[in-house]
Amino acid sequence: MAEQTSEPRWLTDEQLRQWKSLLALMMALPPALDAQLKRDSGLNSFEYHVLARLSDQPAGKLRMSELSAYTQGSPSRLSHAVARLERAGWIERHSAEARCVNAHLTEAGRRKLVESAPAHVHEVRRLVIDLLTPEQLDALGEAARLVVSQIEPDWINAMERHPAGDC
Repeated sequence: MAEQTSEPRWLTDEQLRQWKSLLALMMALPPALDAQLKRDSGLNSFEYHVLARLSDQPAGKLRMSELSAYTQGSPSRLSHAVARLERAGWIERHSAEARCVNAHLTEAGRRKLVESAPAHVHEVRRLVIDLLTPEQLDALGEAARLVVSQIEPDWINAMERHPAGDC
């Protein structure tokens, strides 16, 4: 952690310009992606990422606690989203040992994700990927991982793991 001094280390004009650009990106990109998903698939971004995270798993299932960590959603937010996805027939919850609950992606949920993904990928490409050179994209990804690892050190590793989802 950076040491606090009595005088703040103010940002330079260039640092402030870059910081404001990052803030604008963080404020503009999520609603733009969310609007596309809602318009084209009826899902919000959080629900889409729940389905996508489950589809990444070999058996299409994860413990609710792990799913909450992967999606960075509170247990309450995840529970509400999973309930909606469950009502739609895209997820099923199954109790396991030690009061553990697994979320399972259904075949209908997998189909919903497959139907939703092309338009979402198109929008991700349009808004970010295709605007950047490969070098810029690499730098952006590396910078994002560095910042996230400062905030949530275990999150990057958790995102790259593919646990079986069993309790």
